[in-house]
Amino acid sequence: MHLKVLPSDLADVGTQRCRLGPGLMSSLNLRIGSPVLITVSGGDCLCTAWPRSDLAEGFLQFDTKCATTGMKTNTFKDLSVSPGHIKAVHCPKLKSVRVNVVVQSMDFKKHSSASFIHDLVKDMLRGVYVSEQHIVDVSHLKNQVELIVVQHLDSGSSVAGLITAKTSVDIGEIQTLHNYRSQLQKPSSISLGGMEDIYASLKEILHLPLLYPGTLHKLGLSCPKGVLLIGPPGVGKTMLVRSVVREVGASLVTVNGPVILGSRPGESEENLRKMFQQAREASQEGPCVLFIDEIDSLCPKRAGSTSAPQNRVVAQLLTLMDGIGSEGRFVIVGATNQPDVLDPALRRPGRFDREVIIGVPTLRQRKSILDLLSSKMSLCASVDLVALAEMTTGYVGADLSALCREAALQAILHSSQDSQDHTVDMKHFLEALKKVQPSCLRSSIGLTDFKPITWDQIGGLEDVKQKLKQSIEWPMKFPEAFVRLGLPRPRGVLLYGPPGCAKTTLVKAAACSSHCAFLSVNGADLFSPFVGDSEKALAQLFRQARACAPSILFLDEIDSILGSRSDSRAPHSVQARVLSVLLNELDGVGLKTLERRGAERASRESEGSHESHQEQQMEYQEVCNKDVMIVAATNRPDALDSALLRPGRLDKIIYVPPPDTEARLAILKICTKQMPLESDVSLEELAQQTHLFSGADLENLCKEAALLTLQEESMDASSIKHKYFLKSLQNMKPSLKVQQIESYQHLLTS
Repeated sequence: MHLKVLPSDLADVGTQRCRLGPGLMSSLNLRIGSPVLITVSGGDCLCTAWPRSDLAEGFLQFDTKCATTGMKTNTFKDLSVSPGHIKAVHCPKLKSVRVNVVVQSMDFKKHSSASFIHDLVKDMLRGVYVSEQHIVDVSHLKNQVELIVVQHLDSGSSVAGLITAKTSVDIGEIQTLHNYRSQLQKPSSISLGGMEDIYASLKEILHLPLLYPGTLHKLGLSCPKGVLLIGPPGVGKTMLVRSVVREVGASLVTVNGPVILGSRPGESEENLRKMFQQAREASQEGPCVLFIDEIDSLCPKRAGSTSAPQNRVVAQLLTLMDGIGSEGRFVIVGATNQPDVLDPALRRPGRFDREVIIGVPTLRQRKSILDLLSSKMSLCASVDLVALAEMTTGYVGADLSALCREAALQAILHSSQDSQDHTVDMKHFLEALKKVQPSCLRSSIGLTDFKPITWDQIGGLEDVKQKLKQSIEWPMKFPEAFVRLGLPRPRGVLLYGPPGCAKTTLVKAAACSSHCAFLSVNGADLFSPFVGDSEKALAQLFRQARACAPSILFLDEIDSILGSRSDSRAPHSVQARVLSVLLNELDGVGLKTLERRGAERASRESEGSHESHQEQQMEYQEVCNKDVMIVAATNRPDALDSALLRPGRLDKIIYVPPPDTEARLAILKICTKQMPLESDVSLEELAQQTHLFSGADLENLCKEAALLTLQEESMDASSIKHKYFLKSLQNMKPSLKVQQIESYQHLLTS
């Protein structure tokens, strides 16, 4: 027989009574008021046996006034207890007992004398049956004492006893309820997904002042007071702080910047003082971390345009940080994704002593995050997480989490209704990649969405393809070979040639084959009527490209963006200033320390033999492919500034010639691949007759032949005849000229 557990009656709350059926009490040899120990899943509870008021059998009610920690959090829903788990306990009168006291607030602990708390606790425990490591809940008495933790009993061989008026009560530690609950939280093992190095660095910063403040005082040093975490949104700053605080064993007081701001004058400063006071009280019991999330919304730069209330909040925070003192058990951690917006007075030693930069995850870190996120997913054997990590350049932890969630949704949608086995395949991840974009590029002016293009879709130009592969694809796919030969990768590539010869298409194919982010910009995206906006937009574009490196930044029609400083235009024109910004970015002058990606890696030469070949390849790609490849295209190379064309900037200059006969035949085959052709169509003859036709002209020729077929025959036409190609050819003129091609060849030889 099992007893169904019911909630205790309101009249029995705080009485330590256990309600049983009289038949069960008789079978267990229990009398009214006999102490019993009830064992259930999660812990034990010490009660006194009493019959139920309705004398019903098969039910159990008990008050958890004296129970273990697990019983306090148990809801007892759908719980049943065997009679064998109810045992009578011998409880003699205790001579002495040692307890710890948990109070509601720090004010009560500070302003109450030890004798007052002792008398109050002794009066509460009188007539209570207790056992070692049990917690006596006295919150029903509605006073400042919440819990009494029994540490030791002087009960001889008995495991429990009764506290009387003659029992000596010794109070060990008095702590607040907030600190007690924070100590009960078990440090869960959270995998940080590639952030172990940053985790160890932050833990070291917090560990030393919080747990060893006396050592620093002996050396005559002051403890660090603050740490500023800097990183893009979704990278895991808040999760990192919570994990480190839990590992160190400190209490955490969280402040969200917008929550502090109030509508009344002085309310924001008052709220800020309250949070600091709460953290200061918590630090008197143990190490405490005050975490200010989104601190940039709370403390922007003070200027004449900023409102006076906002300036007062900044001044209040500076005053509070200066008044922390040097006791060393109170550390402030701030998090922001806009460090340049913060007031400079915050970012000095003595306030935020150290700044920890968390960059966009690198290749190995993305692989680690994907391993963690997919550990509980049902993955197909075809899923290649390394390939996914290569495709997700610029993705932060939140983006990768959204990617895995979207892939799981795709698997559910494409599976049958009755199937319970939803296995995630590689095609589901590829479909999810189309819907989940990296968050760092969602506001970028250069983000373009284009259909994936392969090298086989570009007819001819084999020599140009090979040069592009050597310049863009090889350094990203085979970094080990470049390192072994000491070969640096090119900083930039310039494609020049006549219009319509697939310069832009070649760059897109290179980006697709390299699995890197692709940003494209032209003059219309950059130029603005406001002074300085164009230069700022270009610098911002380079920052976003570096954040998702390896990436390709494509400057189409670069001659219209930059031009040359040697012409008759003013030296301080917009184009000249944009050119200056581009030259600085190419030389690395524009790179800021806040754009550091990932964590600083230690040398792995000693442990290289233990790493797999795949791991070594990932490390080579991570170390070597952390820059932005600049690819520019123009049909007027003579209009570019000479400083842009020197080695170290656009050091690989590739001429894209017009298609020859073989290239034109290959282009025609690609353009007519999806077209139903009659048997009399001779693409070789068309290739011979289309001299000076560019790739765009040949594609247009095929379109015109198809439209002419529909016009001459009917909408039901099923194939295209050769005569329609010839007729379309008669109505078209080539876009290229002999003098134009000769001018490009002259530039090539000069």
